[in-house]
Formats: sequence, structure tokens, C-alpha cells
Amino acid sequence: MSPKDSYSQFVNNPLGAKVASTLGLPQPVALRRYTPGEALATGPVLVIGESEGAHTIAGWLVDHRVDVRRDPGLKEKFSAILVVLDEAQRPEEVSAPLRTAGAALRRLASCGRVIVVARDPESTDTAAPAYRATHRGIAGATRSMAQEMRRGATANGILLADGVSASSASALGAVRFLLSGRSAYVSGQFVRVGSDAGAVPADHARPLAGKVAVVTGAARGIGASIINSLHRDGAQVVGIDVPAAGDQLAAVVNRLNGTALQLDITADDAGQRIIEHCRDRYGRLDIVVHNAGITRDKLLANMDAARWDSVIAVNLASQLRMNEAFLADRGATVSEQLRIATLASTSGIAGNRGQSNYAMSKAGVMGMTEATAPLLASTGGSMNAVAPGFIETEMTAKIPVATREVARRLNSLRQGGKPEDVAETIAFLVSDEAAGINGQTLRVCGQAIMGA
Repeated sequence: MSPKDSYSQFVNNPLGAKVASTLGLPQPVALRRYTPGEALATGPVLVIGESEGAHTIAGWLVDHRVDVRRDPGLKEKFSAILVVLDEAQRPEEVSAPLRTAGAALRRLASCGRVIVVARDPESTDTAAPAYRATHRGIAGATRSMAQEMRRGATANGILLADGVSASSASALGAVRFLLSGRSAYVSGQFVRVGSDAGAVPADHARPLAGKVAVVTGAARGIGASIINSLHRDGAQVVGIDVPAAGDQLAAVVNRLNGTALQLDITADDAGQRIIEHCRDRYGRLDIVVHNAGITRDKLLANMDAARWDSVIAVNLASQLRMNEAFLADRGATVSEQLRIATLASTSGIAGNRGQSNYAMSKAGVMGMTEATAPLLASTGGSMNAVAPGFIETEMTAKIPVATREVARRLNSLRQGGKPEDVAETIAFLVSDEAAGINGQTLRVCGQAIMGA
């Protein structure tokens, strides 16, 4: 069981709130998280911008019964603010819309959302310095805005590649994801939409209906949350874990009418055994989530081969071998449109003292994702990574109290995330609606303030 965040509980009662306010201490609020059937927005949404993309998004929101405002007015509170800058060519053009958004921030509701839509400066063919400066600058401003959010609000961006329309399935899917409680612990991040691929689900309550999904390390913690979310979204689920966790794994999958496969994923034939299990039980395999992972922390100066090699074997080498098997089987048991999601870590982005082996494995996962994504895209599939920050799990419960408390507060939301925050992001990324998002690593870290 994950530990309670006693500090957050204290500052969310009247006395604690008064003490924290007087002393200038962080005041994390209970985040709004996803509940099935929730409305797309909890109140009026302000859409800023005059581009065709802005009109498209505003019209799409209206079609989904959202109360849209195109002018901030003077008094109204907003559940979200969307700033659409996809046609900006020069820095001077974004001054007015960003300042308009800034002036409206004081009227953003608790756990509100700010979403900035721009062009991806990394994918553009436009060499004009002003253009690239504009869109890289927008990203910098959005990250800074996220650090100014209060009361559980978040600010994120959607970056469209050249030629990708704001009306594409993945662009609008990203708007839906970022507006919802699914993105509760995602802030200061960017969803990059690289193509117009993707399809709107027939039923948004069950976007994975008809799919078969495999999750490794599914017996507990983040893995159990992932398999729960995938099942809730309509998938038939296969949970995988080591034999030692067999009873716990069975308990998880039995509740979901899924099946369990006890398996050492470092075995050379692990990928083939997963394919055979899915072929025999379901006749297909559509989604793979590589969640299983271990830590064996030690300063590099004291690192022995056993600690180093075991982490690399479980966290990285096993995934490479399994993916090779899945790719080779496409069109047979494995779907041509295979979607893979994998767990990276903020340690793999910024490094972490005593975790050189773990950081290498997780940075390697991101590299693997970037290289595998084009191979899957050739048949309509995709692969993305999620990099969690401080998540409240059994593993983080073992961190010394003082260190744990510091880790909880070193992000823009001033609290740790929950396993379901990671699960919700993965459930979005493996959906057909996100097919235009490929090869990306999305951080679920509350905008952890770290060296990246």
C-alpha cells in the first residue's frame, strides 16, 4: 500500500490551509481525475486565436456541448483556456494571444486546463529563423506558464507537424485527453502529433473495444492500474508477471475476466510465448504495454555486474527481444496496427544519483521507442513511452521519509502522482485516436523540476 500524503491532507483542512498560507508553504490540492462519463469540460472554455485551427477546435468543442467563449469578458470563470497559434510566423504575432491568456488565468477554475496549440519546431521543413524561433519560443512560454499554475491547474501544449491539421483525429484526441481528468498529473508537457493517422472511436467510453492487450508486470502498482484502465476502456486483457507473483496476478486478472501468463520476460522465447498465449486464447494481439521493471540502486563506483546486468536485462534487453518477435509476427496473430507503450522514467531524462544502471535502461527505452516507431508506422502501428516522475507506489513508500517528502514537492503540482495517472496516459497513447502520435516520450511527472 502506498503511503498517505499527510502533509497534503493537513493543508486541505481549514487550519492547515491557514498555517500554510501564513508561512508561505506549498498548498497542493486534490487533483481532478477521470471518471467514466464525465463531460468534456466542467465549465466554459475560452478559445483564443483567429486561425482556421482555432475555429476548428472551437466548433468541435461546441459539437461536444462545451460552452465556448471567444472573448475573455470580464467576470466569467473558465474550466479551460485554449490558445491556438498554429499559423504564427513571427514572435510578435503571439504576444497578444498569450497575454490575453495570461490575463484570464486568475479566472481559471481549480484543476483547470491551459492548452497551447502550435507547430512542432523539430519537425518543420521551414528553415526560416523567425518561424522556428516563434514556435520554440511558444514551447518555452508554455512551460513557464505551467509553473505559474495554481490550485491543481495544468498547462500543456500540442505541437502539430507540418501539414497536420488541427482537425486531425490525434490532434483533437490530444485536446480531449488534456482537457480531461486523465491528464491530472501531466503538466508542462507537449503532445507531438506527427501525422494525420488515427480514427475517432465509435464509443469514447470504450475506445479499446475489440482489442487484446498485454501488460507486463501487471500484478501490482502501476501495472495493475494499467491493466484496469485498459479493461475499463474495452480491451480484453492478458496480465504477465513472474511466477513468484502468480497469486497476486491471478487476483488482478480474474476481476477483469482476463487471463494470466506467468513468465520470466528475460527468457529468449518470452515474445513467442506471449504470441502463442494470445493466439490460443484470443486469436489476436493488438496492444503491448512494457511495464515490468526493477531497480538495483548503487553509486556507480560501487556498482557490481549483477546489479548492472539485471537491470539492463529486465528493463531494456527483454523489451528489445520481445519487440523483435512482435514485429516479425505482424499480420498473423499480432495486428498490423500493433500499438506498444513502454515505461521510461524521468531518471532516464535527467539522471539520478545512484541510478546509473536504471537511468541507462530508461534512456535506452526512449531510444528504442524512437527507433521502433517508424517500423510500426509502416503498417499503421505506433510506439510511445511514458516517463513517470514521483508516483505513490510500494516502491516509493520505501524511500526515507524526508527524501520522499522533498520528492513530492519538487514539481509544479507540489504532490506525488498516482499509478492511475500513468495508466490513463498509456490508455490514451495505445488508442487508435492517438495513432498520429508516434515515437514520443510523454512525461507524467507534474512538471518535475529537474535538469531536463
